[in-house]
This record gives sequence, C-alpha cells and structure tokens, in this order.
Amino acid sequence: MSEFDILSFGETMAMFVAEQNGELAEVGHFHKRIAGADNNVAIGLSRLGFKVAWLSRVGADSLGRFVIDTLEKEGLDCSNVAIDAAHPTGFQLKSRTDDGGDPVVEYFRRGSAASHLSPASIVPELLEARHLHATGIPPALSATAREMSFELMTRMREAGRSVSFDPNLRPSLWASSQQMITEINRLAALAHWVLPGLSEGRLLTGFEDPADIAAFYLDQGAEAVAIKLGSHGAYYRTHQDQGFVAGVPVQTVVDTVGAGDGFAVGMISALLENYSFADAVKRANWIGSRAVQSRGDMEGLPTRLEMSAEFEAAIAGKPAPTGGCGGPQIYDRHANPVGPAVRRSDLPAMRSAQSLNI
Repeated sequence: MSEFDILSFGETMAMFVAEQNGELAEVGHFHKRIAGADNNVAIGLSRLGFKVAWLSRVGADSLGRFVIDTLEKEGLDCSNVAIDAAHPTGFQLKSRTDDGGDPVVEYFRRGSAASHLSPASIVPELLEARHLHATGIPPALSATAREMSFELMTRMREAGRSVSFDPNLRPSLWASSQQMITEINRLAALAHWVLPGLSEGRLLTGFEDPADIAAFYLDQGAEAVAIKLGSHGAYYRTHQDQGFVAGVPVQTVVDTVGAGDGFAVGMISALLENYSFADAVKRANWIGSRAVQSRGDMEGLPTRLEMSAEFEAAIAGKPAPTGGCGGPQIYDRHANPVGPAVRRSDLPAMRSAQSLNI
C-alpha cells in the first residue's frame, strides 16, 4: 500500500510579488514566494493532513533550492523533484492589487527545468498513490511534459485510482487555440472528476449552459463535473444527480489568483473523505472564497483546524459523511440525497456569471 494519499505534478516557479501598487517596471521592492496552480492544490491538501507526493523539476540554482525548501516546509514529499543542471527554475513577477482586480503577472518560464518533464520522470512507486490530481498546465509546457501527463493519468485510471483534472487554461503556452482545446479535452476524458471554470467550459466545449458543459464531459468518460461560477458558486452534475451550490458571501476580495486552486482542494479533500459530491462542492466554494480574501496564491488555504473552526461549525446540521468517494465511485445518492435535479429554466440566469479568474 502506498505511503501517499495524493500524487500531483507540475511546475513550481519562484514568484516576486510587488510590495506596492503600480506598474511592474516602476516597482522597486518585491517579496519572494512560490507560485504554481498544481502545487497550490498540493499544499492545500497537505495542510488538511493528506500525505502528498510532488513530481517536478527545478534548476540547480538558488530559486530551485528556495522552491524545494518552501514545498518541504508545507509537508510535501519532494524526493522525486529532479535537479536539472542544464535548465533554470522558472519565475514570475506579480503586481500588487488591493481592489480585488486581477493582478498583472509576467512569466519567465520558457525552457525552464519543469518544461523538460517527460515520461522518464515517472517513478513507478508514485503510481501507488490513492489519488492523482492533474491540470492543463504541465501539458502546455512542452511535448514531453504533455506525454507525461497522458501517461500518468492513463496509468492511474487503469490502476483503479481516482483522478481529478482542472483545465487551468494557459493559451499563451499553446501553439494554437485548437491544439489547446483538443489536448485538454483528451486529458479530461481520462479523469473521474473534471473541474472547469465556466468560461473555460464554454471555450472547451462550445456550449453555454453549465448543464450542457457538464454533460459533454460525462459523455467523454468523467463520473462527475463541477463547474466554477465565481461568486455565484458552482454547478455540479454526476450520472445520478445535479444541482447548484450557492457561493459563500465575501465582503472584500483581495486577490483572485488561487481561488480555483482552493476550489480543487475542497473538492478533492471532501471526496477522498467520502462526502457526497454536493457536500464536496460546499467545501470547495468555502475554500475558494477564503482564498480570495488573502494576498497571495496559497496564503488563504486553511489548515484542518482552521477548516473545522470556520467551516464545519458554520454548516452545523449538514449530513454526516457517507460512502461513495473512496475511489473512482462518486457517491451513493440514495444514502445522501441532495435534493431535486436542476431544471433547464434554472440555467439562463447563470449565463452571465463570470468566473473569478479560475
């Protein structure tokens, strides 16, 4: 039996965050952190007590050492992070925002160590992990990283492990929009749980309504889909049920980056703890809302104690955990019903919903 609950992979970059507002070219002081959607999710799951293995590459440089040190302090197992003497650690510059708007981010990652991930990077022992979380970022980095993404997802699914996938579209990293759509949808077909934002789902499927977007991925092989609707919450659909889960009110949005990663943390953690899909979306909405109230990509991700105090007490009276998500199976709707199915007439109001950059 594997020592790891979760395997995740991708590129962790060093991030330099402006300490004052203004154009990046005019800012004189930055704070050094790490960035990366994939590792944000890994860190969030580690904070909730899961044993997480991280598969990646960094350069043989000071930024690479900083990345590994930071990830290990967050509890991630980095024994399978390769040190690449020929290619550098990627980094980014991020502007400061205080009004809830999207910050400006400039990337310096082309030719980075992580872009040289390949199927040869896969360590067989890692495939024994209970769950694999993947996003659309590693396959956008290079052809070899894309091959690795396909192989990991295929082998984990064939082995009976659960697989989650967040498209996390990065159009600038792809040769064309059509290539991005084709490859991301091929990857999504290998996942049990697909977690797109509304704008992503519309671009990837050509459908407008959340119900139609979800149906597209269910037809491709997914067992459940949760579509992020920003402040409106999320729409979910499985082969047995569907519904909207309202968003969590937020008084002040500080930084929208990382909201979707927080959502993924909530979904994956709850499903691996055998909560129903509807209850998993509730947790996902809450962690996503917590993320946007903190400055930084991962600073708002809660520990288990923080979640117990802030979330579980707030929803006292919810159904107790019940079977269904301890693997590819989603949940037993008869053991934990979540209410009536969504009607088509419920959907038009959601068409104008904008995602929070997730």
